[in-house]
Amino acid sequence: MRWLPHCVRLLDLHHVNTDPLWRAKVVAALAIVYLMWGSTYLVIRIGVAELPPGLFAGSRLAIAGLLLIAYARWRGQAIGQAISDWRILLVTAVLMLVLANGLVVWGEQWLPSNQAALLVTTAALWIAGLGTLGPQGHALAPRILIGLTLGFVGAALLLVPAGPMLLEQFAAQLAILFAALAWASGSIYMKRVRPATPPLMFAGCQSFIAGAILCLMGVVAGEAPRWVWNPAALSALAYLIVFGSCFAFAAYIWLVHEVSPAVLGTYAYVNPLVAVVLGWWLLDEALGDLQVAGMVITLAGVLLVTLPQARRAPVDVPHT
Repeated sequence: MRWLPHCVRLLDLHHVNTDPLWRAKVVAALAIVYLMWGSTYLVIRIGVAELPPGLFAGSRLAIAGLLLIAYARWRGQAIGQAISDWRILLVTAVLMLVLANGLVVWGEQWLPSNQAALLVTTAALWIAGLGTLGPQGHALAPRILIGLTLGFVGAALLLVPAGPMLLEQFAAQLAILFAALAWASGSIYMKRVRPATPPLMFAGCQSFIAGAILCLMGVVAGEAPRWVWNPAALSALAYLIVFGSCFAFAAYIWLVHEVSPAVLGTYAYVNPLVAVVLGWWLLDEALGDLQVAGMVITLAGVLLVTLPQARRAPVDVPHT
């Protein structure tokens, strides 16, 4: 456990809470988000090659939601009865899962997993930018403004194809950029409203609602005849349910309420590195020269945006 103080110091968590158990939970939750979410892009790419995107994403979220709800009930958690909680559930389910997760799955029909993961890093940039809006917003330091500029310049380079430009690929790229914006919007909204429903139960209900919506959309779109009982695809689905949704998503929801945006945003530049390595190692995915430059510039921008400022405690987004 000698590594824990170094991790805590790196993430600047000691300014937030001095409880060693709390710090250990934060480091563990971050590790889960880093590694498990970093691998989901590869697994989505494998699954969507065989299964239709709406039903693939929807069944994953619906089943994971039921599992999380059952576990939360076993832990004694209950769904909030206030109408405001149900409104928060619906809004965040649509933004963070129907739009964000659904569009990533749809886009990976044409995009390699490494490029999809790199485009999703713009969520950290959107979180920083959206955090300035509204009465609870906060001003951006010059360093963060530079990071935002670098990040979006890098994202633009990622849009340049390594080979011939294909309309389907460009549409997929734009869809994943919009998915990042939707995720950031849901994250900022949920951070500020603070639902009464406990985080684990909230994550389960949110996932089930989004899964039901996506499954309905898939059926309406005529995806049912395209469903196949392919072992590789079903294994990918099982991995996403257990690790991508149950463990990693629940860990992220907990972190949203426990750490500052600066700490929370670190997943945005660790996850894509995991995804790039796995895509290269297992799927022979590669990036063009301009895309490599875009990756470096984007990650540099995200680092500037998300790393805490020196000698200052990370500033949390205010909430009501």
